[in-house]
Formats: sequence, structure tokens, C-alpha cells
Amino acid sequence: MNRRTFLGRAMALAPLLVLSSPCTLLARLEERKLSFYHTHTFKELSLVYFRNGRYIPKALNKINHFLKDFRTGDIHPIDVALLDLLHDIRKAAGSKHFFEVISGYRSPQTNSMLQDSSNGVASHSLHMMGKAIDIRLPSFNTGRLHQIALGFQRGGVGFYPQSDFIHVDTGTVRFW
Repeated sequence: MNRRTFLGRAMALAPLLVLSSPCTLLARLEERKLSFYHTHTFKELSLVYFRNGRYIPKALNKINHFLKDFRTGDIHPIDVALLDLLHDIRKAAGSKHFFEVISGYRSPQTNSMLQDSSNGVASHSLHMMGKAIDIRLPSFNTGRLHQIALGFQRGGVGFYPQSDFIHVDTGTVRFW
């Protein structure tokens, strides 16, 4: 097959590829927004972090700052896959509310301190890599939120009914 034939066939197939997956194309173009309320700093943040198929660097920087270790002030990049998971969880829950954030990024110092004062804090916590967050949705059953998060099978999901929050991360798929 010569170059002209190859290009002609490729051009003929291109519309079929796009039309065969309109849901995928729409998901790539969908605007993604998150809203947060931090339960320790009492601050709020609401912004679009993804638009026209691209993450918005200024928005990601604001999220990194908002989810910083509030004890030390250390800032770390938050995994965009975690943000996308939160977006999808809120959408599946049918909620327009903000996420209440209990814990976002944790510095190694904070993680060590929490580990000494509480059981259930992992020594190599994904919070220290910006890949985990502890959250709840106001006026939404946290047990139900846990079930929704589990359904995505996109990382770890923990349920803390006594403290009324769930943990989600972008590590290996597991639950507790």
C-alpha cells in the first residue's frame, strides 16, 4: 500500500473513531469543578480545575495550597487522578455541596505525630504523596458515600463511621 492509499483510508476512518466513542469525547471536554470546606482552617474553595480537555494550572496550584498540611504549612502537589475521583464521587452522589475536608496532604512530620497519637495511621500514608484525602459531604449519608467510592474501584477506600468520614486514595484498590 502506498502513502496516498494509507492516508486516504486513515482519513476515511477518522470520523468513525470519533463517532464510535462520543461518551469518551464528552468526558474529555466536560468542565470539572470541585468545592471544599476545610474543617480545621474553616476556609472554603470552589473552582473549575479542568476545562476544554485540560487541567488548569492556576486552579491546581490553588487546590495544592488549600489542601496543604495545615499543621506545618507544607504544600505538595495533589494527584489530579484524586481530584477526578472526587469529581466523579460528587457527581454520582448527585450533590452540589462542597466536600468537607478532614485531611488532605500530610507532611512526614505530621504523619509521624498522628501515627504516635492514633492507631490506623499508615507509616507510608498516601496522604504524604498528595494521593489521599479524608472527606464527607454535608447532608449526605457517609455510609452511602463510602459505597459510591467503593464502586469506582480506583484506589483505596476507608470508612470511619465513628468520626463520620471516608478516606479515598489513588493507590491500589483496597477497602477497610
